Amino acid sequence: MTLTLADILSAARVVRGQADGTPLVPSPGMEERTGGEVLLKLESMQPMGAFKLRGALNAAAALTPEAPGVTCCSTGNHGRAVAWAARARGVRAVICMSNLVPQAKVDGIRALGGEVKIVGRSQDDAAAESRRLADEEGLTEIPPFDDPLVISGQGTIGLEMLAARPDIRTLLVPLSGGGLAAGVALAAKAVNPGVRVIGVSMDRGAAMVASLEAGRPVEVEEVASLADSLGGGIGLENRLTLAMCRDLLDDVVQVTEDEIYTAMQVLYWEDRIVAEGACAAGHAALLSGRVRDAAAPVATIVTGRNPDMDIFTRVVTGQDVTLGDMIVKGRAYAR
Repeated sequence: MTLTLADILSAARVVRGQADGTPLVPSPGMEERTGGEVLLKLESMQPMGAFKLRGALNAAAALTPEAPGVTCCSTGNHGRAVAWAARARGVRAVICMSNLVPQAKVDGIRALGGEVKIVGRSQDDAAAESRRLADEEGLTEIPPFDDPLVISGQGTIGLEMLAARPDIRTLLVPLSGGGLAAGVALAAKAVNPGVRVIGVSMDRGAAMVASLEAGRPVEVEEVASLADSLGGGIGLENRLTLAMCRDLLDDVVQVTEDEIYTAMQVLYWEDRIVAEGACAAGHAALLSGRVRDAAAPVATIVTGRNPDMDIFTRVVTGQDVTLGDMIVKGRAYAR
């Protein structure tokens, strides 16, 4: 299966007026630190707080009238987006999640009317339960990333960014299962083949990075992370995103928990943005120097505003954060 710009243009028509038009704004603080213009695409301004609404709406639009409901696996924001899209269509939504998902994200899904099933300790466990519900109860599965409608929906972000600023030369994209990175890279390079697109992930439990290195889908152990929404596997039967990320991304970098911690502080204190750890991945890559020769203008995507507020508060106030068996040492924000 091959996706094209036409698929993303079709998705743009579906999400128009519901999940498009988020701001692309300059970050003076990051410009001062990096010496070049840095732009932030504020997908955190989506109605349910994250970019995932685009793909969920595009997939839900394809439901047949007799569909009894939808199901998915999620680390948080995809589940919230699917619950939002299902509520808009008046159908049932069952969201399958592992017990590593922060309670705040579980509560957010339930607040939208979604049913939550906690299954196992990994995204793969949750994915298996979602498939079971689709097979046994007739629910329509909306995968979190490896799906043409979902990828096309996320790709509308790339269209908007390049339409607003055709001169973007480097685009940093948080990288997990690859739906966002694949869609954005496809759209951006269709508009401007010269734009450099870089995927950014954490350095612990990054399944897409490990799979790209191996040349095939591989399983990794999921661990707690400040960038929790970048966790989870890519599926051993991955059909689309692994190949698209391999072919479309110019580079992939990984950042440490300490670097994400610092980047979250910068996003909050300098840009005044409440954001999840995954949103700070682009900042972390720039501030740590892991992205070298990033030609300006540089743009990154602030993917969501649904963090665990206890952890977020500890980060921005400079306290220690415990992530499973790891402690990220606190430090006061220093400009």
